[in-house]
Amino acid sequence: MSMDTVQNNMVVSMEYTLHVDEEEIDSSKGQDPLQFLVGHGNIISGLEREMIGMKVGQSKEVVILPADGYGEFDENAFMNVPRTAFPQDIPVEEGTEITVRDDSGQPRYARIDTVEDDTVTLNFNHPLAGDELHFNVKVVGVREPSSEELEHGHVHQDGHHH
Repeated sequence: MSMDTVQNNMVVSMEYTLHVDEEEIDSSKGQDPLQFLVGHGNIISGLEREMIGMKVGQSKEVVILPADGYGEFDENAFMNVPRTAFPQDIPVEEGTEITVRDDSGQPRYARIDTVEDDTVTLNFNHPLAGDELHFNVKVVGVREPSSEELEHGHVHQDGHHH
């Protein structure tokens, strides 16, 4: 395998644009390429799998089904919470995105789905759950990870986090 090929335990820099329902919802345009360590779950599995074997300079259109992306939409991933449970500084309105901790203290992403009187319904589905993801990706660099990156399982960028 040559060093300019996307493969396990290599750090890949990629430019990408993501479309859902023909609407652009995310892109690396105007910012540094996204760097990820292959084989460590840094990016969604479907995209990573499709990129294995790509070479620097190569572009590809990839369509990823929900199961390989952000999961199917789960009708049960909703929870009713009393409005009083929200801190004062959070706008309690539809669409507000919050992070809540589950019983084991893990942060979980949630979005306020509806607000009725004293009850707020949270939606724990990822915003892209159930969506077919259309990526346009271009590999702009491949390098060996540092031993520290390999040990930690992710890229260390100069204080720049996604």
